[in-house]
Amino acid sequence: MNIAVSYHDTVPKLQGLSHDTHGPFDRPEWFDLLARHCDGAVIVHAHHDGQEAALALTRKEGAWESLANWFTFTWRPLRYSPQALQALARDLRRQACRVTMAPVPDEDGSASLLENAFGQAGWLVFRERCDENHVLPVRHRTFAEYWAARPGRMRTTLKRKAHKVDIEILTRFDDAAWSAYQVIYAESWKPHEERADILEDFARSEGAAGRLRLGIARADGVPIAAQFWTVENSIAYIHKLAHAEGARPLSAGTTLSAALFAHAIDTDRVELIDFGTGSDAYKRDWMEQVRPRYRLTCLDWRKPRAWPDLAKVLFRRLAPRKSAS
Repeated sequence: MNIAVSYHDTVPKLQGLSHDTHGPFDRPEWFDLLARHCDGAVIVHAHHDGQEAALALTRKEGAWESLANWFTFTWRPLRYSPQALQALARDLRRQACRVTMAPVPDEDGSASLLENAFGQAGWLVFRERCDENHVLPVRHRTFAEYWAARPGRMRTTLKRKAHKVDIEILTRFDDAAWSAYQVIYAESWKPHEERADILEDFARSEGAAGRLRLGIARADGVPIAAQFWTVENSIAYIHKLAHAEGARPLSAGTTLSAALFAHAIDTDRVELIDFGTGSDAYKRDWMEQVRPRYRLTCLDWRKPRAWPDLAKVLFRRLAPRKSAS
């Protein structure tokens, strides 16, 4: 089968590409947003007679990487068939000696599909766990039923502190509320927000689509905690959260989280709440399952330029065995 592979420097190619949208990080609008804020974005597309595959990548120093950023929950192929994906992977060997893809899920088979396609196309593929994703399957529970199963200290904190703050949940973008979020974030324990302009553009577009859930907690009228969620396809995504360090005794973060969980479960009727990536201990109190996220490092071992990367990967794999012996 002669499957044509093409490379497109502009994301609008995706607008005409039939593909499955799993969530916010699979939509053409998301990749278009990233492409407008970074250099080297490329859509690689393979197709022939109904067979189709596409990857959103970026060129970096002679190699290829996933088109993603610091708060991307998942990255995966777009509307693929195994045959087209293998043809695409084979063609990429003409372009680079290394392709790195992350964070790839495998609960939907994406990591296994990519590992197999690139392996069949002649790449040496190394699959490593690079992160984890905390989720809450709602299982038809009400918020009250969910909350009754939380740790006792969380329920006690909410009972004692909830009356000390006022909660507002917006389903549209509001400049004043977003400014409050930015002030709170700056006063929180969080590191400096890299490329905050991408986050704001994303929040504005999600607000225009009706998917935004922006929560603000105030004490005596002063914003002290904020959270940025989105909801679509019966899934709630928790993107960002922060509280002012000076307001920690009020436990506004717990109160605001509880309010947003209640809204997502009882009002939006979601089936799953996704807390994104990261192994933060506090996520275990709110969520009930952990899913792995993988990095696939694909190397064309025939090319000398790939050998330094090959040595690094092998060293990472052998180092734990050496220390254990």
